Amino acid sequence: MAATYSLADLKTHKTRKSLWLSIHHSVYDVTKFIDEHPGGDEVLLEEAGRDATEAFEDVGHSDEARELLKTLLIGKLNQDDVGNLKKAPGVNQSVNKGPSGSQLPLFVVLALIVAFIAWKAGYLG
Repeated sequence: MAATYSLADLKTHKTRKSLWLSIHHSVYDVTKFIDEHPGGDEVLLEEAGRDATEAFEDVGHSDEARELLKTLLIGKLNQDDVGNLKKAPGVNQSVNKGPSGSQLPLFVVLALIVAFIAWKAGYLG
């Protein structure tokens, strides 16, 4: 039987020396991967000790990254806390995020494209 961990357990592991996070209700110890993470250690440290499902999915990780993640699996999030993810503010960032959330990068990219086209067409100084 796989080990189960609570959100409280996760919160005690959010440093470079011990970094755990949850993705899709599974718990991962990513401590040994901090220095190798292509996105830098800041990304992992920002998500440390909590549910990082949305952050993981927003980046669009490769199949290779998903396979690597399997090697870091240490257990599952307990059922009580799985239910609490939807209720706890700041734990599951997908709840009530609104348009300023994951759509913001898309808006910025589109705005830059429009500005570039306007500049090339001579509409901008």
